[in-house]
Amino acid sequence: MEGYLTSFLAYVCVISVVGTAIFLRLVMAEIQLTHRLVIYAILLIALERICYIFLAGFSGVLIFTAACFLVFQSLSSPKLPVQGKAVFITGCDSGFGKTMAQHFDSLGLQVFATVLNKDGPGAKELLQGCSEQLTLIQMDITKPEDIDKALQITKDKLGEKGLWGLVNNAGKCFNVSDAELSAMSSYRGCMEINFFGAVAITKGFLPLLRKTRGRIVNVSSPAGELPLSCLSAYAASKAALTLFTNILRLELSSWGVKVCTIFPGLYNTGPSFDAEYWENQAHHLIKNTSTELLQDYGEDYILETKDLFLKYIATAKEDFSPVIESITDAILSSNPKLRYYAGKEVIIMYVILCILPTSLSDLIFNRCFLFRKVLPKALQK
Repeated sequence: MEGYLTSFLAYVCVISVVGTAIFLRLVMAEIQLTHRLVIYAILLIALERICYIFLAGFSGVLIFTAACFLVFQSLSSPKLPVQGKAVFITGCDSGFGKTMAQHFDSLGLQVFATVLNKDGPGAKELLQGCSEQLTLIQMDITKPEDIDKALQITKDKLGEKGLWGLVNNAGKCFNVSDAELSAMSSYRGCMEINFFGAVAITKGFLPLLRKTRGRIVNVSSPAGELPLSCLSAYAASKAALTLFTNILRLELSSWGVKVCTIFPGLYNTGPSFDAEYWENQAHHLIKNTSTELLQDYGEDYILETKDLFLKYIATAKEDFSPVIESITDAILSSNPKLRYYAGKEVIIMYVILCILPTSLSDLIFNRCFLFRKVLPKALQK
């Protein structure tokens, strides 16, 4: 009886772990349901029954676990060859864009990298460290004339060849404050760069992408789907980008163009993580907030928000590997995922959002992001 109980508990543990893995792999990564996947599922169920009935104790557990591991490993799609493929990447002055341009150049792809400042340190590093296949283009994503010029340069370089991949990476967060305190210029600024810029680039380059039945990869943010306070302007722009990407994916499926969304965790991408920038933004907010609103919230409340955010971004990761691997898979995989969660902490956040009640998930997100101790002045007793 004791041996049976031990075996039963072991199987419960294994099935729980495998079930969780299946959930994360199929739901969170959104692997497409294929005939091969259905056959694998049937075979695993049959193997589990055989191991449980005919193999005693942990030997059956080990065999079943090994089989599950091999199946999960085989679900990764093979990579496509890089020869003859060209990729256009926005926002390559620093962060993900610069690293991605360097990585794709090292793989042998023809890279078109846009920068806001062609004389900046990021641009110089790309020119010095990359091959002659990389084309550096100065472009302000909010200026239609710059986009038209970048498109013409790309067409001239490609000739009759189409564009294989477009990575909409350029983005910016202007301020961190309550929605009521955030200036309309911050909302418009985030939408202009993070959303309208990506839409304009996509519309301009789609004829080249349809020609190759290529890929569009949009770098969004978990902030566009998770309730993180004080990021209303940035989050709204990323939410718009995510929904636009999903609609685009449906519309372009008949053209053979695959569209993917990347959801990165917290990474130190350069200027956006400059402490001096956020210090200046907080003081600018205090200076430009109306007297009535400032009386209701108080300077201490605004400054605490800034301090908490600086504390939060101090934990940002320096290693971009999860993001780079996700974008690379989206561009070169024969069967890319629809959504990529770049970082374990991102998967955990989405699991919390999907499983827990809203009241509990809100509490967790607030404590993990900006856990306040100072109330708005009007609410203080």
